[in-house]
Amino acid sequence: MIGKLQGVIDYIGDGYVILLTNGVGYKVYTPEILSLKSNVSLWIETIVREDSIRLFGFSTLAGQNLFNQLTSVSGVGPKVALAIMATIKSDILMSAIATGDAKTIATTPGVGKKVAEKIIVELKNKMGGGAFDFGSEISGGVLPDLLSALESLGYRRMDIIDMAQHLVSQNPDMDVSKLIPMALKEISGK
Repeated sequence: MIGKLQGVIDYIGDGYVILLTNGVGYKVYTPEILSLKSNVSLWIETIVREDSIRLFGFSTLAGQNLFNQLTSVSGVGPKVALAIMATIKSDILMSAIATGDAKTIATTPGVGKKVAEKIIVELKNKMGGGAFDFGSEISGGVLPDLLSALESLGYRRMDIIDMAQHLVSQNPDMDVSKLIPMALKEISGK
């Protein structure tokens, strides 16, 4: 099996690239945003099916591990896992899984509430180890409450999640009532 490829991006397609390595062009599906003619090194996950062999590439081992965790969920195939990873940043996705935030996961096109909840149920217990290790400030109950409050004021989750996560991590002991004015000030400052 191929574990890693290094080469030049020769072509960029819809959800995949052609990675030119020693004169051979490999079609690699990836959630990464890559530039044409750039030199890259990708960790490769090879998925063999009855009718195809597909390569999935990630710039980090943590990204590859997250992809493998997502595809381990029943009903989540490589295509859905890539869509999730292309739509939601890894740290935000892990935070959503840890806090049970199905709404964030369901913002991915083609992923409904039931699939998002299934991902949470099957992966939430795996959050403590390996590539899923992140601070307890993210997994606290304040972030989902802050996001819900801001959504009720008309803000879209994908527009505010980075800012909200940053506020919660910078102020882990604050409650939602104090974080909301800070978030509104941050939003109006942009």
